[in-house]
Amino acid sequence: MIPVALGVTFILFSLLSVTPGDPARLALGEDASEESLNEFRREYGLDRSFLVRYGFFVYNAAVNQDIGRSYVTRRPVAGEMANTFPVTLNLAFGAITFATVLGMTFGIICAIKQYSIFDNVTMVIAMLGISTPIFYLGILFILWFSVRLRWLPSSGFDTLSQRILPWITLSAPSMSIITRMTRSSMLEVIRSDYIRTARAKGQKESVVILKHALQNALIPIVTIIGIQFGLLLGGSILTESVFSIPGVGRLAVEGIKSRDYPIVQGAVLYIAIAYVFINLFVDLLYAWIDPRLRTRYRY
Repeated sequence: MIPVALGVTFILFSLLSVTPGDPARLALGEDASEESLNEFRREYGLDRSFLVRYGFFVYNAAVNQDIGRSYVTRRPVAGEMANTFPVTLNLAFGAITFATVLGMTFGIICAIKQYSIFDNVTMVIAMLGISTPIFYLGILFILWFSVRLRWLPSSGFDTLSQRILPWITLSAPSMSIITRMTRSSMLEVIRSDYIRTARAKGQKESVVILKHALQNALIPIVTIIGIQFGLLLGGSILTESVFSIPGVGRLAVEGIKSRDYPIVQGAVLYIAIAYVFINLFVDLLYAWIDPRLRTRYRY
């Protein structure tokens, strides 16, 4: 995790350093005096070399939990992230929960009823869900459910009714991918010899599917769920912009518009670190799902 975090910070810091434009002049305006510009550069350490600035950034982030201050608001970036990241995490967690429950359910049914009408229709819908851009799907949902039907609000994230459309919009691609992965993984397992043996011993079909087949098919499914959860944290930028949700994604977009590099850097860093922790959690979850992994490293 540590090398990945350092690699992300170095690449991000490098890209922002070579971006055209003077941050001091962008923050203070074209009419700012040279003294004001120099004072701004000294205050934010912009007068130092790249490696020195990167070293101070890593040290302050690791020791003081300080990832800089905003050029526009002059407030600490960590405080801005602390206020907005829970909203993004709530959005991504709700979307992945919605995608996992429906995706696994549809995938299991499609595997049991392979080549049926339900299977064919579900796979077509899943392909459309993967192919449709999130921002386009969000706008369609707003037109249908907010403007025409007036069932749900088109913006905000405070109440449950305000969260339904963003959750569904963000979960659509992930739900389609989880459905296809669950179907593929279940098809490989239900043709195994031990599944035929379980049925021959008179086990109920629900026990055969949920206990014997699903448990052995979970490893690739859990892997794709973890990857999708991490992608949802980054993909929430578009959803937050469409539905006016005050999360990290919307804050990053505003930072890009105003060339507020510390805000952009902090948003990407928070999402990258969360992605790394999600992958670590998925790796640990493997041992709980598959007892063979626990016994392999017991001694």
